[in-house]
Amino acid sequence: MNELEVLDVGKDAIFTLIRMIMPVLGVALLVGLTISLFQALTQMQEVTLSFVPKIIAVFLSLAVFLPYMLTTLLEFSNRQVERIVGL
Repeated sequence: MNELEVLDVGKDAIFTLIRMIMPVLGVALLVGLTISLFQALTQMQEVTLSFVPKIIAVFLSLAVFLPYMLTTLLEFSNRQVERIVGL
């Protein structure tokens, strides 16, 4: 296994991680932006108001996107096993 193959495995791992986490991060970003906008408009600066909805939204999005994340991880694992067999 040369340097190019190692870099290719690393690149594939990073892109797989990004593909897996982007839906959850997108939901957290949208909820955080909405709560921040609400707080700015109402001038209500409660700290827990920003955390609790984000935590709930992240857990719900994890439940919704878990099959997609599992499929993405299995595809990555299959590619790595095929590389190992190809050695």
